[in-house]
Amino acid sequence: MSNRPLTAAGRLLPLLRIGLIAGIVVAAAAYPLAAATGLGAKATAHAVEAKTKLLTTALPAETSYLYAPDGTTLLTMFYEEYRQYTTLSDMSPNIQQAIVAAEDSRFYQHGGVDPKGVARAFVANARSSGVSQGASTLTMQYVRMALRDSATIPKEVQEATEQTSIRKVKEMRMAIDLEKELSKPEILERYLNSAYFGHRAYGIYAASEIFFSKTPKDLSPVEAATLAGLVKSPSQYDPASSDQKDATARRNYVLDRMAQVGYLSSDTAEQLKREPIRLKLTNPPNDCAAIPEKYNSWGFACDYFKNWWSAQPAFGANRLERMDKLRRGGYRAVLSLDPKIQEAAENNVGSKDRTGSPFANGIVVAEPGTGRVKAMAVNRTYSLDLAENPPSSNPEASPKVKANFPNTVAPLLGGGDLPGYQAGSTFKMFPMLAALDAGMPLSTTFNAPHRYRSEIYDGWSPSNASGAMSGSQTMWSGFGKSVNTYFVWLEEQVGADRAVRLAEQLGLRWRTDVDRKHAAPENARKWGAFTLGVSDATPLEMANAYAAIAADGRYCEAMPVQLINNRDGTPAVFRTASGIEREVAKPRCRQVVNADAARAATDAARCPTGDSPAKGGCGGWSTADSVRGTVGRPVAGKTGTTDSTRSAWFVGYTPELAAASFISDPDNPFNAVGDGQSQIPIEAVAQTLRDALKDRPVRQFTPPSDAIVG
Repeated sequence: MSNRPLTAAGRLLPLLRIGLIAGIVVAAAAYPLAAATGLGAKATAHAVEAKTKLLTTALPAETSYLYAPDGTTLLTMFYEEYRQYTTLSDMSPNIQQAIVAAEDSRFYQHGGVDPKGVARAFVANARSSGVSQGASTLTMQYVRMALRDSATIPKEVQEATEQTSIRKVKEMRMAIDLEKELSKPEILERYLNSAYFGHRAYGIYAASEIFFSKTPKDLSPVEAATLAGLVKSPSQYDPASSDQKDATARRNYVLDRMAQVGYLSSDTAEQLKREPIRLKLTNPPNDCAAIPEKYNSWGFACDYFKNWWSAQPAFGANRLERMDKLRRGGYRAVLSLDPKIQEAAENNVGSKDRTGSPFANGIVVAEPGTGRVKAMAVNRTYSLDLAENPPSSNPEASPKVKANFPNTVAPLLGGGDLPGYQAGSTFKMFPMLAALDAGMPLSTTFNAPHRYRSEIYDGWSPSNASGAMSGSQTMWSGFGKSVNTYFVWLEEQVGADRAVRLAEQLGLRWRTDVDRKHAAPENARKWGAFTLGVSDATPLEMANAYAAIAADGRYCEAMPVQLINNRDGTPAVFRTASGIEREVAKPRCRQVVNADAARAATDAARCPTGDSPAKGGCGGWSTADSVRGTVGRPVAGKTGTTDSTRSAWFVGYTPELAAASFISDPDNPFNAVGDGQSQIPIEAVAQTLRDALKDRPVRQFTPPSDAIVG
């Protein structure tokens, strides 16, 4: 190694090289497109301009909120990046000044790229033989964040964040162009709503809430300096770590910069630097499992809301796109549950079988004429923690504990991918309604034997539950006593395929291979056992199907919400096949059967409940004759049990509400409920309707016409 002193030229050469580099960079700032071309960039000027235009309208991902029916009680949120867009007027000047001082003190002087800052950074980096200073302005940083946030494919994310000269020069060009489109306050507002502060806090609203449990408008200078210091390195300067040394040093640096720029006096900055960092941490809820304990049972309705959302074309072409919209779109949704009805439902299923029972007893209440779900309750705790659940007796079960008892997030009430439970004789409604809609009268009579051999169904020979059911029956008495042989015969007359298609029009879906095979168009006409309820169904489906009958044959799709607004407060909409724009949360209804047929079905359905039909007679006894006395007003419905009473059902309705309740073991469908517990769903529905309608005026069912009575 030579120890000879440098000549004057030798001492000047490094400085000349630094100056040359700085000059090139300043030129690149002045002529970014030419520089980008010289560096081999493939993007054309039009492509860069198009991206810049996109940034003027693009908004960052924002958290979506789910509220209780009052529209103000927050139940939970959905997000990947916790963020709520906040206007600059709702931010403290302290945070605006702190972020400018920390990240870009010449923000209000430059035009998107700061030549002085670029030159200074190159000189410092050349001297240190590394990267000791950056040159990104706030505008350039915002461009990078906005490109990342608007990326839809991994390649776009990579291009927005890769450490290359090409990307840097494009960024400069877009920053310069962006400042021609947006004002300085607009850019600062967008920056503060896009920056990441750590702990899943994206944007200043989330950061203020997570670290200090307050809004951005209330941030003090010390708090603002703490948050502004995080943008550079959220993990290194995390004030919530056990050692606040780095966080304090970074905060003090920001306070010094605020004093140097003139936002604080030197004395004030020194005084504030002596204060400790005082946090008040908040963990914002995310998804249905984070619903407050007070509303734990509402978790099942929340889960139904998610499943419903994922099936709505208005929010994307597939489930993945739709859920991405929910977690990034900034929507405000209000559940359709009625707190009074929900409380009644919870009380009346909880009092029958506690969460400690292996048998799930659940209920769903729907509103005729709208399809809005007013209550969803089941004797289970909504929880992801299955560790407390007892071991499963099924060696092939996964997990090895019972998945649905007592803790579960499974959609036991419907709205998800579980097939449901065999609904028994509640399905007798479908062939009866199909027959009435086809013009057969309520007085249609058949001398029903105890056992009936069906030639149409290849010699199948079902029987009645009791010999007392034999004899001459009409729709009133056959429905009231649940006479199997009468309804197999009636189904033959109208066609099993017609009954199956009607059930589909009323919202039923076939989720098992066996059910799909039987319901297929080429097989449905031979599905004789359909009327006996051998198919699986959910309480949500059954409540909504019977609600259509209460609404004079007008079926409305099941709806978990009463309101969904976009981030700007306007209602979320979709386009129908005919091109009409409609609000997503508005009822979607259609006439499935004629009103007189539905009224006639209701008249017959008053017989099982102990109520008196407007026309005809029930034949002396019924399967749930206590219901009318409990509800205390006109009521219709139907019981249902399966072979060996493995599950039991009751679906009941008044003009105002329809409710479906079941009891079954969802972990082991072969674990029979038994006849002794078949009364539980009957009581759950009757008592819930009674409590929900208390103090409401009594409404009467509209009688069917004489023409359909026969």
